Amino acid sequence: MADRVPGGRLARSGRLGRLAAGQAVRGVGARLSMIGRTEEARRILAERSTLATAQQIVTVLGGMKGAAMKLGQMLSVLDVDLVPETHREMFRAKLAELRDRAPAAPFAAMLKVIEDDLGPLARVFADFDETPIAAASIGQVYRARLHDGRTVAVKVQYPGVDRAIDADMRNLEMISKLWKSVLPSAADTAVLDEIARNIGNELDYPREARIQHRVAMRYRGHPFITVPDSIEEHCTRNVLVTEFVEGATFDQIRTLPDADRDRLGELIYRFYISSLFRDNEFCGDPHPGNILLAADGRLAFVDFGLYDHMDPVHVDFERACLRAAGEHRAGDLYKAWVGRGIIDPDAGVAAEECLEYVWAAAGWHLLDERITITPELATGAVILAVDPRAAEFKGMRHQLLPAEHVFSRRADLFTFAALGQFGVTNNWHRLAREWLYDEPPATEIGRAIAEWRAAGSPR
Repeated sequence: MADRVPGGRLARSGRLGRLAAGQAVRGVGARLSMIGRTEEARRILAERSTLATAQQIVTVLGGMKGAAMKLGQMLSVLDVDLVPETHREMFRAKLAELRDRAPAAPFAAMLKVIEDDLGPLARVFADFDETPIAAASIGQVYRARLHDGRTVAVKVQYPGVDRAIDADMRNLEMISKLWKSVLPSAADTAVLDEIARNIGNELDYPREARIQHRVAMRYRGHPFITVPDSIEEHCTRNVLVTEFVEGATFDQIRTLPDADRDRLGELIYRFYISSLFRDNEFCGDPHPGNILLAADGRLAFVDFGLYDHMDPVHVDFERACLRAAGEHRAGDLYKAWVGRGIIDPDAGVAAEECLEYVWAAAGWHLLDERITITPELATGAVILAVDPRAAEFKGMRHQLLPAEHVFSRRADLFTFAALGQFGVTNNWHRLAREWLYDEPPATEIGRAIAEWRAAGSPR
């Protein structure tokens, strides 16, 4: 990979254009080449086409980094209908390289970033492993040891990634066809501004360090969840140093017995979903690459670049709408959406259609039954929510999701998608009733957390 991220608007838009064209040509060619072939030949051709498609996306989006790579990371948790159903798992695994094993930038380039911000490497670190342990959308993560003996994770921004993201944002209208499969209302100006603001926040490492410290303090001593603290004195504009978490990765967690995965699934739900309604804060980037099972048995969450605060008024609005849907009060839901500007009263959308739409996209919070979340189930909800063109919801294409709800809804949908990758089972409605109706916990984990809080926890 080149030392610097391609940052020019024309250069980056050209890559995206070639990517889109390449997928179109490859799709036509694969279909034509399968005419008259045996089933085995079709299988082989489908496999080759799938791998080629995934490899091209990894190469192009991974090489660009920035917002374009973020798209690839989002796609990696979905069972998207980009390839034949029999090969989607293979496709997803390849895309997962964008989440866990993205193309690495040369250490010499990253070293310059570190030393420009912190001075000579040896001044801060007693030991520094030059091989990255992870590649995020805007930087690489390294393992190091401070002079006081602490093992730390060091996230370093790619050289020029700020200009790359700026170019992505200016090109956002052009790449909205890619974005709209994972983000709602992607063509709306206010929404695009909200996307730009949130992705721009990822570049602000001092902000992320402050947020991560605050969240780490909130979960300090938690019986089941841990958040590594930031080492703020070593965090700069381009370098973020945090405590290191030694733990099992997403792929290792997937191999655990059903009961263990179900238990972890409840913790994921509580961290990513319940926190919005309890603390008016949420992490806008829930995906398996940000979840680790720590050596002490607690579930660790990392990456707070897209962590955001939400006005309690907007949180209460989301809660009220979900309660109306859960109680089948279609008229109240419709009235709330019209009042908020989500639905145009002249668009011909019926109240029952709004109700059915919420149940299809967010019914996992509302159905009082045990549900096993599969990749197919999660992806169906995501696609329906962000691109409601299915015949039964065609009127919903007129909806306009307010900008302030974009990333909270994204967090909800992609938590669902992440849980689908783990294949977990729970009565999610019983968990939701804690924040929907302020009811006491119905699970052993919930009761233990409530006791911890009552004993004087930070929250």
